[in-house]
Amino acid sequence: MKYLVAISRLLVGVLFIISGLIKLNDPLGFSYKLQEYFSTDVLNIPFLEPYALGISVLVVVFEVVLGVFLLIGYKPKFTVWSLLGMIVFFTFLTFYSAYFDKVKDCGCFGDALKLTPWESFTKDVVLLFFILILFFGLKHIKPILAKMPNAIVAVLSLLLSLWFGYHVLMHLPTKDFRAYKIGDNLQKNMEIPANAAKPIVQHTWTFNINGEEKEFITNGSYPSVDNGEYVGVETKEIDPGFIPKIQDFSIESNDEDLTTYFLEKDRLVIVAMYNILNSEADGLAKLKRFTDNAIDKGYTVIGLSASGDVAKQQLKTDYNLSFDTYLCDEKVVKTIVRANPGIVILEKGTVVNKAHWNDIEDIEL
Repeated sequence: MKYLVAISRLLVGVLFIISGLIKLNDPLGFSYKLQEYFSTDVLNIPFLEPYALGISVLVVVFEVVLGVFLLIGYKPKFTVWSLLGMIVFFTFLTFYSAYFDKVKDCGCFGDALKLTPWESFTKDVVLLFFILILFFGLKHIKPILAKMPNAIVAVLSLLLSLWFGYHVLMHLPTKDFRAYKIGDNLQKNMEIPANAAKPIVQHTWTFNINGEEKEFITNGSYPSVDNGEYVGVETKEIDPGFIPKIQDFSIESNDEDLTTYFLEKDRLVIVAMYNILNSEADGLAKLKRFTDNAIDKGYTVIGLSASGDVAKQQLKTDYNLSFDTYLCDEKVVKTIVRANPGIVILEKGTVVNKAHWNDIEDIEL
């Protein structure tokens, strides 16, 4: 038992730290995932959506700290009980998402590693197994340091986690795992190769034959059924086929799709604001000087937002801005840059720089 506890302690501790740090690198992204869970379509607790960011930071900091506590053997009873409670909750959550097909990606490892709902549930079941070993072998979890050094390491892990979470919220994630990171070409990330695997969809047709309902499975074609009355059809995706890294990015006016036009620009500045009404006022106040300077230096400057025409025009009037704002899906704008507003600079569709509104003054054009 002693050796099983030691192995479980190492595996669980390291995994919790890695998983927590990946999410702590992008707490805003994890908060978007929590909002998805809180929505009426999933857990139906929308009153928690406004608090998603605070919950996100607390959860991921707690995750990292518990991993450290476990490895150093600090307060083992509190640590193991907390780990057990956490994994039971997340196992329920991932099972619910998988069984009812509610959330396609749990966000367990942020954008660094995408897991299907059933993969997430399986991962949590395995973790639950190792945490139960720790629970029943609690007496074998001993501190690796003396009492005072152990406490110092524990407190430092908490303070450093809180500082790191605050730092990335005030700037941008230290490591960008998304398809809009510096160096990525958006056109390339949107391409679907000619020989790409096609989606495989299974159609289950139901017919009433002589008073009895029978099912016929095809890949899409209407089945040939003699003397059968059609009842209904259900479709199920067996294999999604090739999925490009970027699927829904677009730059649209009220009249046309301008995506290709703008992505071919030599020097393009995008001011990303997923929701203008929720944008930080201090950030919006910085846009005038920066964007006018960019225009003077030959850049094309546009805004990108999911907000309506009234909000876009009000923004332009209130801050005397010299650029127009175009339409893009809210979820996509949130993915492009973790700031509201945020700045993205492209050269012929390739991202050459990104910045949080706090760092606008540091951008060199």
